[in-house]
Amino acid sequence: MGETTAGGLFGGRVAYRQFRGGHRSGFEPVLLAACVPAQAGEKVLEAGTGAGAALLCLAARVAGLRGVGVERDAALARLAAENFRENGFGQMFSVQADALRLPFSAASFDHVMANPPWYDARGTPPPEARRALAHMAAPGLLTSWMKALVACLRPRGRVTFILPAAALGAAAAGLRAARCGGLSVWPLWPRVGVPAKTIIVSAILGSRTADSLHHGLVLHDAAGITGEAEAILRDGAALV
Repeated sequence: MGETTAGGLFGGRVAYRQFRGGHRSGFEPVLLAACVPAQAGEKVLEAGTGAGAALLCLAARVAGLRGVGVERDAALARLAAENFRENGFGQMFSVQADALRLPFSAASFDHVMANPPWYDARGTPPPEARRALAHMAAPGLLTSWMKALVACLRPRGRVTFILPAAALGAAAAGLRAARCGGLSVWPLWPRVGVPAKTIIVSAILGSRTADSLHHGLVLHDAAGITGEAEAILRDGAALV
């Protein structure tokens, strides 16, 4: 296992170790977890969990939640398990598996979520193998992830993804192809007046309700991180 660094989530209330090299967690897993309206006793699946940041945030916000993080990288899967144990989240587990070949039966989870690889695999990959695995996406990967995750979702369960804004059209098409409706979209603006680079998209399996565009979140202002963003990133508030 490679060298790890010790840090924290939610202002240090949640201990979090990650590898010094490779992909490093940013705002994305914290914001992803903030848009999952899970309740005590429900089961949550995350694909591509990495070192477990999103599930750690969700478990810290919602007591009594059960969760599984799927990670293809064996060392990362072990590190996620260690992070869950260190924080006392005994109902959170990690499994080494491919997101496209999930080892779960149909209707196993109330919520599924992911921060999938974003970047076109036809471009130049990062030199570090673990970072390349987390970042580079082959054509059609998003649709394939959605299909695989939704296959594990119970009827009326919710699927949530954090994605580049440019992927909105593909995400909507993929979710509808997977029989999900009632799409909710949260734009994440770097600053006021700047186009959103990132979005969170959520939908419900089997829903026929109308789609909705939420007010979203402005991440920075002249003073730094906005108060609304701080409430999520440091205090563990929900965005939903």
